[in-house]
Amino acid sequence: MTPKIITGKKAQGGKPEAGKRGRGRPAVFDRGKALNAAMKLFWERGYEGTSFDDLIAAMGISASSFYNSFGSKEALYCEATQHYLEWAGHWFFAILNDPSTDTRTAFALLLAATAEEFTRGDHPLGCMISLAGTHCSPGMKNIRDMMAEHRAFSESAMAARLRKGIADGDVPADTDCDMLAAYYSAIARGFAVQARDGASREKLHEIGRLAMRAWPAGAPDRRPKAASNARVSDLS
Repeated sequence: MTPKIITGKKAQGGKPEAGKRGRGRPAVFDRGKALNAAMKLFWERGYEGTSFDDLIAAMGISASSFYNSFGSKEALYCEATQHYLEWAGHWFFAILNDPSTDTRTAFALLLAATAEEFTRGDHPLGCMISLAGTHCSPGMKNIRDMMAEHRAFSESAMAARLRKGIADGDVPADTDCDMLAAYYSAIARGFAVQARDGASREKLHEIGRLAMRAWPAGAPDRRPKAASNARVSDLS
């Protein structure tokens, strides 16, 4: 659940120039498919737990194609992380910033969606941003710092939504937005670990329902949304 999407920065190694591959021969692999395979491998094993041989095997490419198209393992990791963030950002921001829902409903729906996404069967369990890059050798401090920055960004987005809720009148004015955002961010990170350890989707949903009980009391219900309330009737 950590969708910081960076634009304007290029991964180390620069943009691949297909025209320079093998005396002008075109690439013979699907770059997007190869990138997706690398993302899932990094997601499952982390940066240092993924070997170069594992990468080229999963991506279905040769070593020369790897270097020509992606530059380096570190550059590929940065690109794979960005690929993950672009996917996760769609559902994260769509739910968090949905103008049709009040703030509490947005957070309840966000936790519910996180439980669903972290337990899907078509990708590794949990969250790449929460799980990959947390344990790195000193030489890989740049990787660890990059992942920490992404985690901090999603937490700051939660805090911004809470501040908007105060401005809209559906969050109590004395709410510590930074602390409440840190709390729900920690819950989401815990979802990732629980999912990786084999917790069921329903268990994560139940944790989310319990977490919503920590919502600040006394917020006025100024904008009831029948459709939205029906979607989260079991989350409060």
